[in-house]
Amino acid sequence: MTDRTPEPLPPSDAYWRDYLMHGDPRERALHDVLKRLPAGPRCFACATPFGGVGRYATRLMGKRKSRQNPNLCNSCFDYMAAHRGGAEIPCTMLFADVRGSTTLAEGMSASAFQALLQRFYHVATEAVFAHDGGIDKFVGDEVVAMFFPLMAGDRHPHQAIAAAQAILRDTGHGQPDGPWLPIGAGVHTGEAWVGAVGEGSHVEMTALGDVVNTAARLASVAGPGEILASVETATAAGLDSGLPRASLELKGKQHPFDVVRLGPATRLGG
Repeated sequence: MTDRTPEPLPPSDAYWRDYLMHGDPRERALHDVLKRLPAGPRCFACATPFGGVGRYATRLMGKRKSRQNPNLCNSCFDYMAAHRGGAEIPCTMLFADVRGSTTLAEGMSASAFQALLQRFYHVATEAVFAHDGGIDKFVGDEVVAMFFPLMAGDRHPHQAIAAAQAILRDTGHGQPDGPWLPIGAGVHTGEAWVGAVGEGSHVEMTALGDVVNTAARLASVAGPGEILASVETATAAGLDSGLPRASLELKGKQHPFDVVRLGPATRLGG
């Protein structure tokens, strides 16, 4: 018989939980540098810029857009491909959704609508990374982002709300002429499964669970220029208990769901 080297075991849930909760201080420091380098688009996981002058600096580090997944840099893709799996951790999800996109699309060419959405994606991505989050995915006219301890620390609920406010401000909400794109957002905090998923050469970082679905429901009923944050998120973020509240009927929820209403200029404190 020929000796064969056994296949390495996939990382355990404990490995992933420790990584997602604590990570490496050097990795956090690098992320702080990368998110400040111009310009987008960026790696969904680490904020490596793929365009502008920033790409020249990151190429010296050996980081460039992955050929297998254009949303990830080669370093992040290779790491996730080698360490597929994840764990349940505290996580805050942010969904930012274009309001009335069907009507908007009817009034312009398909290419003009695509350019408008691309501008929105860029604005949202910059806001998310500026507040220590990561992009989960773009879904049509919606941006999905996640904030968890690896990069945002224990302040991930506060950072997610601040990112949502930045998205509203950067799309023109609160400006005298009104927004150039009407956006509503939903934010919810809870335990989510976070990790690397995929088969073969396709791999990506994502979050799964009720916290994700609930944030999506909140975004779907938020009005233009409005952020609906769950009470769990508002409490964890240390928001003023006197902020406007509401009890909403959400699709798929058996009982009314309590939320806090915020706008782009609401003072968060902290």
